[in-house]
Amino acid sequence: MAKSKAKAEFGDFQTPSALARQVCAALARRGIKPASLIEPTCGLGRFLFAGLDEFTSVELAFGLELNPRYVERTNAELRDRPDAQKVSLVEANFFATDWKALMRDLPEPILILGNPPWVTNSQLSSIRSKNVPQKSNFQNHNGLDAMTGKSNFDISEWMLIQLMQAMDGRRGVLAMLCKSTTSRKVFSYACSQNLSFRRTTLSKIDADFHFDAAVSADLLAMEFEPSATDHEAWIYTSISATQPETVIGYEDDILAANIQSYRRWKHLAGGGPLTWRSGIKHDCSKVIELRREAGKYRNGLGEVVELEDDFVYPMLKSSDLAAQIVRHDGRKFMLVTQQTVGSDTSVIRDIAPKTWSYLMAHEALFTRRGSAIYKNRPQFSVFGVGRYSFTRWKLAISGFYKRLNFAAVGPAAGKPCVLDDTSYFLPCDSQEQVECLSALLNSPVAQSFYNAFVFWDSKRPITAEILRRLNLELLAHEIGKGDDFQRCFSESLEGPACRTSKTADRQQTSLPFSSD
Repeated sequence: MAKSKAKAEFGDFQTPSALARQVCAALARRGIKPASLIEPTCGLGRFLFAGLDEFTSVELAFGLELNPRYVERTNAELRDRPDAQKVSLVEANFFATDWKALMRDLPEPILILGNPPWVTNSQLSSIRSKNVPQKSNFQNHNGLDAMTGKSNFDISEWMLIQLMQAMDGRRGVLAMLCKSTTSRKVFSYACSQNLSFRRTTLSKIDADFHFDAAVSADLLAMEFEPSATDHEAWIYTSISATQPETVIGYEDDILAANIQSYRRWKHLAGGGPLTWRSGIKHDCSKVIELRREAGKYRNGLGEVVELEDDFVYPMLKSSDLAAQIVRHDGRKFMLVTQQTVGSDTSVIRDIAPKTWSYLMAHEALFTRRGSAIYKNRPQFSVFGVGRYSFTRWKLAISGFYKRLNFAAVGPAAGKPCVLDDTSYFLPCDSQEQVECLSALLNSPVAQSFYNAFVFWDSKRPITAEILRRLNLELLAHEIGKGDDFQRCFSESLEGPACRTSKTADRQQTSLPFSSD
């Protein structure tokens, strides 16, 4: 267990020698001839040795490693090499190293080569690791994004940013193996900070084969040159590929998955009158998610319970949204304890005493929820809930599917269907509205627009941030459905969420949400 913890803590996945040689050969084919070679987290020196073998132009090589046993083993291997006098190995912590100062007197071009740890800051925190960078909000997330996990980042992301900043204004190449999400983030960061680089490539590697890691990964190669500017990156299907599959780009403060498609359709971008929402987040599925059995409910703990219907709603999960018209299966339900975020949950005790007793019996599971969004909230709180959650019609999409499919969702058993937090939706007042939106969003133009932003190898390729980029009113006029859109939403172009809220306010002001 101690060995496993150490492996996780230090991201200790040694690069196979064959892969290191393949990477160096690919860089050499690009005409790279470094005078200085650096492997920042060198481990057993696989990249260091492969670089020395491939690049005869190297005058000075440098390796940094925290593990003293690896430094000792790498030094032993160095002693048998004729070029050992070129190499300096240092036992040191990456996070405590001033990389700009270390590189100040190195001859150019500089090649920084390696495979930094593929581990996140939250993973390190969970095992109480001290091998972490000094805390800072370098991603500039707001408080809500930080609380809901968006501030989680790969340690390699922080490392690569330090190395890019050290390379700014210098001549050379930064070439690193990393997760695809990380490579895109650091490329986007470099563009946003106007660092001096040109010609960036992201070449896919088989992480499952090389590292037994089920994740999309790249060789990120960025060529740095003083006063250079190039905010496009060529994507290759492999290290050996000679023609790019596509070109991504950073433009208008946005990273586009296909820069040409973005430029073709960006006139449709903007906030627009309608607001995308996410499903309900609760982090207590064993209690809150239920299955109907003979008039009662079975929870995730295997218990069969009898509950009032007041707070129980038919539920659709992300995996249910495969068709363009979705019907509830009559079995999956969700116990929704609030109608709006922060509302008083103690009213359940008076309205539905069986439900309250059930919640109290499982109070410990709610208390153990780790997310900060539940702190200082009413007992049994959920999140991502509002009057929009209870509209009778919704146009919904899964965040996980590897294709764009917008599904029309209607009521079931006289009540609105609610969605889980891996789904996104537009709340609608009527079937006519949801059919209008379905025609718009499943159109070829909408699909092309969104494909300019979606990175399909991401764990959750569809996000609310991406969905909100398309102005549906502009889209309707673009494809000749402007009149239909105006007719469906003529009462208020503020969108169905606002209309629903106003209608609901007229109908009732207290829990539970009526099934009428």
